[in-house]
Amino acid sequence: MKKGIHPENYRTVLFYDSNAKQGFLIRSCARTTTTMKWEDGHEYPVFMCDTSSASHPYYTGKTRQIANEGRASDFVNRYGKFGTLKSK
Repeated sequence: MKKGIHPENYRTVLFYDSNAKQGFLIRSCARTTTTMKWEDGHEYPVFMCDTSSASHPYYTGKTRQIANEGRASDFVNRYGKFGTLKSK
């Protein structure tokens, strides 16, 4: 590593994915206030992240199905009961 081009706080940081409950040790300048004990027994500054390659659908191959039905089905579900009224 070339001397004098990195900030003083360039150190090993634990990036912890809170959704996947998995961490990654990466050298970074990220500001952190907490530490966490890692598998190797050392304590590292921890940066909590919501999404990483362990939990993102693009990397995991798992897709989230938000809407399985189309707009017509939504219309029928919402207003279909009005067509079943019987006249006297």
